[in-house]
Amino acid sequence: MIGPDVEGEPRVAFSYPEGVRATTLLSSLIFALSFACGGDDPAKNSSAPKKTSTPNVSPAEPAAAKPHTRRERPLPAFSGWTIDGEQLAISSLLGKRLLLFFFNPEVKGADEAAKAFSSVNESSGKHNFRVIGIAMGSSAAKIREFVDTNQVEFTVIDDSTAAISQQLGLRAPLAVLGVDAEGYMKFGYGSLPPSRADVERMLRENLRLPSAEGESDPVSGQRPEAPDFLADVLDEDIPFSLSAHRGRPVIVMFFLHTCPHCHEALRFLKEQLPTISEDARPILVGVEISGRRRSVRSELSSQDLDFFKVLFDDDQKIRNAYGVHGGVPDIFLIDSAGKITARVQGWRGQEDPPLMRMRLAKLSGQPIPMLLRSQGYSGNEFCGVCHETQLDTWQFTQHASAYGTLVRHGKDSDGECVSCHVVGYDQTGGFELSHPSKNLENVGCESCHGRGGPHLSPGFVDAGNYEPVCVTCHDTKHSLGFDYATFLPRVSHAANLYLTQLSPNQRAEKLAALGRPGGELLPTTAAYVGSESCAGCHASEFATWSANPHARAHATLKEKGADSQAECLACHTTGMGREGGFPDNGDFSALALETPDLARVGCESCHGPGGNHVAEGAVRRGTILSLGDKCDSCVILQICGGCHDDANDPGFEFEVLDKIEVLRHGTIEAGTGKPLGTSTSTSLRELSDHALATHAFSWLDQRS
Repeated sequence: MIGPDVEGEPRVAFSYPEGVRATTLLSSLIFALSFACGGDDPAKNSSAPKKTSTPNVSPAEPAAAKPHTRRERPLPAFSGWTIDGEQLAISSLLGKRLLLFFFNPEVKGADEAAKAFSSVNESSGKHNFRVIGIAMGSSAAKIREFVDTNQVEFTVIDDSTAAISQQLGLRAPLAVLGVDAEGYMKFGYGSLPPSRADVERMLRENLRLPSAEGESDPVSGQRPEAPDFLADVLDEDIPFSLSAHRGRPVIVMFFLHTCPHCHEALRFLKEQLPTISEDARPILVGVEISGRRRSVRSELSSQDLDFFKVLFDDDQKIRNAYGVHGGVPDIFLIDSAGKITARVQGWRGQEDPPLMRMRLAKLSGQPIPMLLRSQGYSGNEFCGVCHETQLDTWQFTQHASAYGTLVRHGKDSDGECVSCHVVGYDQTGGFELSHPSKNLENVGCESCHGRGGPHLSPGFVDAGNYEPVCVTCHDTKHSLGFDYATFLPRVSHAANLYLTQLSPNQRAEKLAALGRPGGELLPTTAAYVGSESCAGCHASEFATWSANPHARAHATLKEKGADSQAECLACHTTGMGREGGFPDNGDFSALALETPDLARVGCESCHGPGGNHVAEGAVRRGTILSLGDKCDSCVILQICGGCHDDANDPGFEFEVLDKIEVLRHGTIEAGTGKPLGTSTSTSLRELSDHALATHAFSWLDQRS
């Protein structure tokens, strides 16, 4: 299908770029949430981020717009026969947005997904899109039965021969692609949430549709209600009532009339608010915290900032209701439904003006300008203005507290550790140790999606595969047992969409539970074999271990009468409930007598299951975990911390080096890869610091 592009030159919209297969085109959309037009100075990096020493560039507003060039992938051309016997070429649908629903009618979840697509289809005419189903992996008769049973109203193409799915390289039994009116793929998912409601919410968000009738938006439903108040107004007799302005967005700004940062924020609002149409323009009111009416009037007049209603809070009830007890300005953006959509504390001269412009546009229902930094990283706040649901699910991941982990363990000045716990470390406009930026702390959006996400770094993620990006930090030195396929759902926005539906109490409990590192770090593909199997080759280490408390862990439980409690045995035995490990059911006292080698914290509790390591003819290196070369804060602490947690060993994380020094029994000096004794370092603390400083040893280098 031919259509003019932005520059006016003809181009093929539904075709393959030269040398690119359909499989690549489709897979590039899987897990990608959206592709949108790029800004200026796009990053051309098509691989994982590299550390550079380029100087920092101050954030800036985007320069004048350059000629627009589409960076999205065009949808390959295909056609098929509908179940009603009509031939349909996908190229004939140019001019409408398309929502393509690929499904196998025989798989679990297809019926619920189909109902969600049917519900969304009801809005297709009003919002200029069309839903097309492509039924695959089944027979024509079963496809027809499925359509009739689920009362599917949208067009369904019969792909029982798998011609289309093979052409597109599609293997997932349930998938969705969003295509814009010019034939470019905008978003795609290779899996769908299990519930109809979650599928429908996902589709509505990507299509920019209003929420289903009777159902609140997943994120807006979590927004707090703005506390109502009645306040005196400067030079007016009638008090201001917040609830009286329901139906219009409101900005409530707590300020001090002599505060220069407040003046900056007010000057910005004075300039920007008139650019919004009057019927959609938010109402600005300022709550002055000093209460000095005469001085307030004089100061605002002298600064030419007397353009808004000034309220007073003499009894501090409003401040208490809004939790304003620190510095000013403190700005609350309240939508027309009376919900707080954003809170801006302080005023950062570089970050807040463009960010507030985006938020004001969203608050007033205007098109949101994409004001990402033309040089440098923008931070999660910018991404979250448009991708609100994604930002909400992100906060439930370990990525969201990555920097706090470093602070707790005193590693926030160590570049080796900081590089993987912040955004854009040592890159232009990224996080710097010399000038740390709070908005770039933690593993944020741009850590995974590139600087500016797909908007500015369209080639950062190759063909929708995030694994090369993940393993730049989740390597064998710092993330033992990392498996991309297993770990991806933990940070997948689609997989975690259900979290947006948690009640406030459930959300609080969930976030509290994420206050310490979690997750399974040890490989579990091999079977446990017991510590006795290690003694033949590691006699010295076995003797050292035999003399420490780990070897008597079960006996300690027995002395306390807790040897029949499964929750205690999990940390006082080896591999409980896993292949070859201590059994997780039965008469625990008898089982301890039958398997004494597993009734203790054995070698494999720290080094992983040894079945592959001791197997006849096995490659020794790379089949067991050597811990001496690992970063203690990132790895050893997490291995130990699974049992030495706050409930059972409070304060352990701050004593980990001293405690492990007592247990040390390695034959390789940490961070060197050399036999014990060849280095001048003598303690684990010294060796650990050496390992972080030199990178001299890599576990991967030992694999054969």
